[in-house]
Amino acid sequence: MAGNDWVNSYLEAILDVGQPLDDARPSLLLRERGRFTPSRYFVEEVITGFDETDLHRSWVKAVATRSPQERNTRLENMCWRIWNLARQKKQHEEKEAQRLAKRRLERERGRREATADMSEEFSEGEKGDIVSDVSSHGPKSRLPRINSAESMEIWANQQKGNKLYLVLISLHGLIRGENMELGRDSDTGGQVKYVVELARALGSMPGVYRVDLLTRQVSSPDVDWSYGEPTEMLTPRNSEDLSDEMGESSGAYIVRIPFGPKEEYVPKELLWPHIAEFVDGAMNYIMQMSNVLGEQVGGGKPIWPSAIHGHYADAGDATALLSGALNVPMILTGHSLGRDKLEQLLKQGRLSKEEINSTYKIMRRIEGEELSLDVSEMVITSTRQEIDEQWKLYDGFDPILERKLRARIKRNVSCYGRFMPRMVKIPPGMEFNHIVPHDGDMEDADGNEEHPTSRDPPIWAEIMRFFSNSRKPMILALARPDPKKNITTLVKAFGECRPLRELANLALIMGNRDGIDEMSSTSSSVLLSVLKLIDKYDLYGQVAYPKHHKQSDVPDIYRLAAKSKGVFINPAVIEPFGLTLIEAAAHGLPMVATKNGGPVDIHRVLDNGLLVDPHDQQSISEALLKLVADKHLWAKCRQNGLKNIHQFSWPEHCKTYLSRITSFKPRHPQWQSDDGGDNSEPESPSDSLRDIQDISLNLRFSFDGSGNDSSMNQESSMDRKSKIEAAVLNLSKGKDSRKMGSLERSEVNSGKFPAVRRRKFIVVIALDFDGEKDTLEATRRILESLEKERADGSVGFILSTSLTISEIQSFLVSGSLDPNEFDAFVCNSGSDLYYTSLNSDEGPFVVDFYYHSHVEYRWGGEGLRKTLIRWASSVNEKRSDNDEQIVTLAEHLSTDYCYTFTVKKPAAVPPVRELRKLLRIQALRCHVIYSQNGSRINVIPVLASRIQALRYLFVRWGIDLAKMAVFVGESGDTDYEGLLGGLHKSVVLKGVSCSADNTLHTNRSYPLTDVISSESNNVVHAPVDSDIRDALMKLELLKD
Repeated sequence: MAGNDWVNSYLEAILDVGQPLDDARPSLLLRERGRFTPSRYFVEEVITGFDETDLHRSWVKAVATRSPQERNTRLENMCWRIWNLARQKKQHEEKEAQRLAKRRLERERGRREATADMSEEFSEGEKGDIVSDVSSHGPKSRLPRINSAESMEIWANQQKGNKLYLVLISLHGLIRGENMELGRDSDTGGQVKYVVELARALGSMPGVYRVDLLTRQVSSPDVDWSYGEPTEMLTPRNSEDLSDEMGESSGAYIVRIPFGPKEEYVPKELLWPHIAEFVDGAMNYIMQMSNVLGEQVGGGKPIWPSAIHGHYADAGDATALLSGALNVPMILTGHSLGRDKLEQLLKQGRLSKEEINSTYKIMRRIEGEELSLDVSEMVITSTRQEIDEQWKLYDGFDPILERKLRARIKRNVSCYGRFMPRMVKIPPGMEFNHIVPHDGDMEDADGNEEHPTSRDPPIWAEIMRFFSNSRKPMILALARPDPKKNITTLVKAFGECRPLRELANLALIMGNRDGIDEMSSTSSSVLLSVLKLIDKYDLYGQVAYPKHHKQSDVPDIYRLAAKSKGVFINPAVIEPFGLTLIEAAAHGLPMVATKNGGPVDIHRVLDNGLLVDPHDQQSISEALLKLVADKHLWAKCRQNGLKNIHQFSWPEHCKTYLSRITSFKPRHPQWQSDDGGDNSEPESPSDSLRDIQDISLNLRFSFDGSGNDSSMNQESSMDRKSKIEAAVLNLSKGKDSRKMGSLERSEVNSGKFPAVRRRKFIVVIALDFDGEKDTLEATRRILESLEKERADGSVGFILSTSLTISEIQSFLVSGSLDPNEFDAFVCNSGSDLYYTSLNSDEGPFVVDFYYHSHVEYRWGGEGLRKTLIRWASSVNEKRSDNDEQIVTLAEHLSTDYCYTFTVKKPAAVPPVRELRKLLRIQALRCHVIYSQNGSRINVIPVLASRIQALRYLFVRWGIDLAKMAVFVGESGDTDYEGLLGGLHKSVVLKGVSCSADNTLHTNRSYPLTDVISSESNNVVHAPVDSDIRDALMKLELLKD
């Protein structure tokens, strides 16, 4: 580690303290440790495994103490801290070994079960458990590279007919198109630059009509006013990028959606409780823009996004919900992954898992990433290392199983309901148009004094003043002073290689600083180590380390190094990607880079340098000397870099990106292909013309309350459907429905749809009681309290529950409630949606089949059912004392999109998160819900839920979520938390809860406050026996 020169004197002092160990009066602490050697522990356990910053600070205090006794006491305390750190490290290593062993067994068991279900004979490509250098997707079918302007033109001509609408989402940080404040804080960094440049580049590509980058609107006095502007257009870098077919709304835009604390800029960790609010606001915006684009270029039909691309875990979580609500494909870029960060923090041994979770909300972040994997069509990474070493840590991605599934897909063989997102490596792009590689030599640097061609950039003089011989080639390192960047090893390699010192200079651009004392302890420690090494090897006049440079100076620094025929080096211990390597190559600089991480992929493409072991000083110095001394090799590496650098350009990135997107199976709301009905609200509650015009919805009537009665006469159903379609056709031609025959009129009336659209506001009853009696009583109280609004039709009611439609019918009958009191029924925890039929002769309910097509994405079907039955059998074998069945598949309660299991002993069933983990490991994507006091388990599509059903009503019928009040208890089923966030209003009835609350909600590894904001104005709490109207008036849904 960096900054350890103080260790020598520290060890000497520790040994001095350690001498009295054999004395008759040693301290109890040291006596208990017997033959404990502090120096050995420090070197072997602390220096090699922990950040020693705090210990160093304590050491400084100790050596400054004049009293020998106090000094020895301080040093002895430090010995105790060393021992304690070592113990923590060993404990962590033991736990980590156990966790990895358990995870390996779970993965192997999951693969065995998955391959057992997929009973087809495997091809050679599917066999084997070792992922080789070949892509885990099987043999690569590389997309053709754009190798010339001509090939780009050909590809562009092929895309001209497209009118793509793309949505990018990046929630945290401060995002604007110009003068980005990169480095202002930890949230405003490389990701901000990446998403802005990606949106700008995509907006200039042929075939792309509009790109929206959605982010948070920040109207705070602490930040610039520009971050509060609702929209900002991203102008292309070059006028040539402008498409020939510009439209009124075409181009790339930053769109800022208000959510979270008002007038306050908060870190990303505090945004999690507000994600649902963003989802609702973004959904509203996307629908409006889709309709606008449809009017402009879609022939009147909405143009839905071809894909929604989430960046980082928070945006990934939001994008997954948006993808489900709108039924459009999702893309994910992780940028930085939670599981990887958690492991790194645990290895440091400075924070417990609980402390890490409290500080970084890491478990909420990991669950957001797991949900993103469940829903994503494609995951974009920068390097192969990110796939093989980071994403494989997640339950939802297994490189080996993904390889097997990909091979089966290629052979057109069923995967039995198993899905894995496609991992695609697309390196970040760069703008190269403004870069002109330097071809001159340092001899030309002084120019002609009589006829100077141009003034040298000021930063050149700032660097050159350090060198006694400025004409030598310059080895350039550009990195912040961080131990992971390994700068001290580079200085040692340079200092110990005399031939290299004679041939070259070394320039270290280590950020900006005013004074070393004002830097962070870690940064100052690295910088002090560098300065001491310069002094140790007497490198004065050979090493530059300027204090300041601007972001705009960086291209000039690259040009100076290239002009000197120098080399760029990145010696980091591990480099996730290595954007500086691409920037250097674009300026004509060969590279020497670490062999750990992204540089391997960059070198494979550019072939413009050498890879080294970052821990091997000799390897580093030999590689640098080879490039500096061998001019032919230097010229070849330079030429290779310039020749291949276009593969990292934004046009190349976007071309690969768009080629992947256009290969997706199209997904959009299905009713749009059947009708173009206006989703706007009627002008008054009595206006039902639009409802009649929307009759083309694919509906099936329920005679007996069962929405999945396969015995229904198919022929008569088809005949009825054809007659309904004929009635709709007549209506569209202006014929009066009163002139139709009685059958046609009857069918139209039975399908008159839906009353819920005409309401001024909606009340959703989503109470999860232990018993039916309490639910009936609370439901009746809510209905009675709004009797006046019920009578005039201004309020509508929706019942949202885990019950089946048959159970709902029995529930209503037992409570003497008329089904027509309700406009809609969300059943089976959100997997089915029914409406009230207006024609009693046809049955009380009608099912929305379009909702099924909306949520069926990645539904596992029979493969999922078999796995669940196998899981239930294993639970019964392990947990049952006799032959009693603890968990049983309830065939009579299950539907096409909900597998229901009854539970006799809820306490004996594993937590819901364990079942969800098991299914993810087997690549089965679904939503597991424990309901009815833990006595029932509903497994439904991953995109289905009770809250997503409400969002569907907004998308399908334009029901304003802000005019919707959801009544919930203080706890409920395991999907309870989803009902509390967002733009809709929530009324929490005190005293309403299920007795198994603590047991059910062990599904969360994070507190409820990471999901729900305690300061939301959209949530009110009211006693169950209070006046319901008061609560609704507080929410401004009712007036006095």
